[in-house]
Amino acid sequence: MIRNVVFDFGQVLIRFEPKYMVEQYVTNPEDSALLQQVVFDRAYWDLLDWGKISDEETVTKCKERLPARLHDAAEKIYYNWIYHLPEIEGMRELIADLRQEFGAGIFLLSNISTYFSSHRDEIPILSEIDRCVFSAECGMVKPSAEIFAHLCKVCEIKKEETVFIDDNENNVCGAERFGIRAYLFDGDVKTLKKWLWSMLQAK
Repeated sequence: MIRNVVFDFGQVLIRFEPKYMVEQYVTNPEDSALLQQVVFDRAYWDLLDWGKISDEETVTKCKERLPARLHDAAEKIYYNWIYHLPEIEGMRELIADLRQEFGAGIFLLSNISTYFSSHRDEIPILSEIDRCVFSAECGMVKPSAEIFAHLCKVCEIKKEETVFIDDNENNVCGAERFGIRAYLFDGDVKTLKKWLWSMLQAK
């Protein structure tokens, strides 16, 4: 019987859109494109997810690749992106329904930086989550078996009683290899709800 639902964060509970984040501070299209490319470069963000690079180092590296006139903008974008995360419509209601109808435990597993995790209390939708596991805090990232084992341990849940929702196919496959049933989210909340209900109603 399924008792627990684990969500990814970006593109599952919220929309993570660098273009939208950058355009809160810069309107020039060419500057915006450059800042998106540099500030959100996976070369930095993969290390941030592991907790292997500091915020200060990241900002410094970004500035080294940008003209001086964009340094202030880069810093503002980096330290304020967490405040520009629109919730995916219907997800908050879905979580409420999972609790009300099934008494499900609601958890989060995200590859994300220590900067984000240190500001978790400022992210409104995270107040709906029973417990969050962030990659940079534990030094493991999805789709490794280790992080799914860590999730089960710290959240005190059993893998056979848990489902996992992510928008990344590699992460979904990693969960399934570990023994957690998983769902590849494509933005369709209604279809996700049908799948979840079928899982939670199964005996």
